Amino acid sequence: MTRHTATSLTRRPGQHSGRDRSDGPLWSLRRSGRGDRGSATAFGLFLIVVVLVLAGAMIEGGTAMSGRGHATDIGQQAARAGADKLDLAALRENGLVRIDPAAAEAAASAFLAQVGETGTVTATPAQVSVTVTVTRPGILVPILGIDTLTVRATATAAPITG
Repeated sequence: MTRHTATSLTRRPGQHSGRDRSDGPLWSLRRSGRGDRGSATAFGLFLIVVVLVLAGAMIEGGTAMSGRGHATDIGQQAARAGADKLDLAALRENGLVRIDPAAAEAAASAFLAQVGETGTVTATPAQVSVTVTVTRPGILVPILGIDTLTVRATATAAPITG
């Protein structure tokens, strides 16, 4: 038979036998972090503000992109309307396909007025160029003192044969 002998450990005064509540990394973190109370709340509020600013930038960017697409569409249509106004005398007499600049500017400007947009029209015998300016109300930028977003787009059309 094997004999088992019990070994007893004696502790010296002031010596701990093992880990208790005041020992260990968690307790020391809790004790040292008492001055940081509320810092998570401040960080959370900061993150909320950052997310709202990014969302606002996305919304305003989408509004600007939509306005630019609209301005491009209107400009292209107005330029085509102007490019349709050919110099019929030059076409009949010499077979030259060229634009009547005065009629083209009038037609493109009339189209812009019909759709309720503003812009500038420039016509030459070779092409018609239309720059459309679209103003959209801001959704979130009025907070920054900007009431509207203004975008411009330019389109050019030329007569083709064939």
